[in-house]
Amino acid sequence: MPLQLPKSSWSTTELDDLRELARSFLQKEAVPHQERWAAEKKVDRELWTKAGDVGLLCLSIPEEYGGGGGTFAHEAVLYEEQARSGDSAWGVTVHNGIVAHYLLAYASEEKKRAWLPKLASGEFVGAIAMTEPGTGSDLQNIKTRAVRDGDHYVLNGAKTFITNGLHADLVVVACKTDPDAGAQGVSLIVVETDTPGFRRGRVLDKVGLKGQDTAELFFDDVRVPVGNLLGDAEGQGFVQLMLQLPQERLIIAVTAVAGLEAAVDLTLEYTKERTAFGRPIFSFQNTKFTLAEAATEAAVARAFLDQCIERHLRGELDVQGAAMAKLWTTERVNKVVDDCVQLFGGYGYMTEYPIARAWADVRISRIFGGTSEIMKEIISRSL
Repeated sequence: MPLQLPKSSWSTTELDDLRELARSFLQKEAVPHQERWAAEKKVDRELWTKAGDVGLLCLSIPEEYGGGGGTFAHEAVLYEEQARSGDSAWGVTVHNGIVAHYLLAYASEEKKRAWLPKLASGEFVGAIAMTEPGTGSDLQNIKTRAVRDGDHYVLNGAKTFITNGLHADLVVVACKTDPDAGAQGVSLIVVETDTPGFRRGRVLDKVGLKGQDTAELFFDDVRVPVGNLLGDAEGQGFVQLMLQLPQERLIIAVTAVAGLEAAVDLTLEYTKERTAFGRPIFSFQNTKFTLAEAATEAAVARAFLDQCIERHLRGELDVQGAAMAKLWTTERVNKVVDDCVQLFGGYGYMTEYPIARAWADVRISRIFGGTSEIMKEIISRSL
């Protein structure tokens, strides 16, 4: 029997229907391809257009721009089902929940109508490029430059760890338009990847998330129209990033909690079927106590996450609250999955078992979107 938790307070009948659609789509289009995608370090490009065809892209973008007209709750349902399916390859959280919302919030009306429908159909795949080879969490010290030249910006620089980097048709690039102004010199500029001077480096070989196309990107005198600047003036990028990061961190929390729940379910099933010394592993006190703790962790994490989602739906989730959600849920999922691996014994270390892949996949959750240490720093500022 899987873990029994109360239904999320923000759930509705409409969302239940979406959950069934997302679950069936992932079981058909993602789950069977995990090993091949891991070997190839990328999903099939057709996955994006298939998702667009069934309406799973840009769920929370208004219908006038080709989106689903939903809310963050619609996105959360998709991300939960992806985590529960065991798929960690498809970069839909970045595409739907991050890139599309930067465009919705800050692009001109003309650009919104040009770009968002293509993201919603899967014709375009979106990526956001913040991290650089020499700069991780310290965004105000990025080196990528954008110099105004008439009606264009000329971009030069390098980015790394970019999700959807191989397939991306459109990249939101964090760059410096004023290198001497610190955070006030950061701007966000959109680059379409068929622009001369843009090139992709290698797809990176990661410990986990093996099937996700995480790549290096290079900008060599890339000329983009000034209209590709997000916002109505240069220097707004750092503020834009800070305003959007709470949703990104809540997305990470959503996938962490769903992954935690899935790990407990897998381990409950395994320990009740697997025997040692003539009886099920679940019958041993250590197993029962470990899973009792894990089930409690899942219940507490779910209650806190649901509260944060409700706050976000009301527009009340602040930077500190999102940091707390990311910190708590990612730390807990790492602990619980590690405990679950232990209960699988040697099989828990075999990549053919989903629990082993989950163990490798969740480790990055304490790093990307801002490290746990950065989350603590953000939280401490409100104390």
